[in-house]
Amino acid sequence: MFWNNNLACLRVAGSGSTTLPAPDLLVGGAGRVMAIECKAIKSGIKYLKEQQLNELQIFAKAFGAEPWVAIRFNRQGWRFLPITELGKSKGGTASISLEHAQKKGLTFEQFIGKGL
Repeated sequence: MFWNNNLACLRVAGSGSTTLPAPDLLVGGAGRVMAIECKAIKSGIKYLKEQQLNELQIFAKAFGAEPWVAIRFNRQGWRFLPITELGKSKGGTASISLEHAQKKGLTFEQFIGKGL
């Protein structure tokens, strides 16, 4: 999707299984760099581990990238949220529901700067 829109995209092999912070995707182009953690869920709420989000922020800061979370619900397409826009469970765990993703998240076109 990114390459088809003139943005370079690199999938980080072993993301989540390495001892060093690493996002799932590194995307860049037109003076912008994004470190993206990707999640997929059928329905309901996706809870995100604090350590994973901390590592995304560490990597993004060191690389000079924007930290983002991308989530795909079945048949709903991708939504992109900055870490600051994630929801919180009653216990304080970062989370994303379909409703929250639709309200606060950007579509792919919005995320890459098309269709705003």
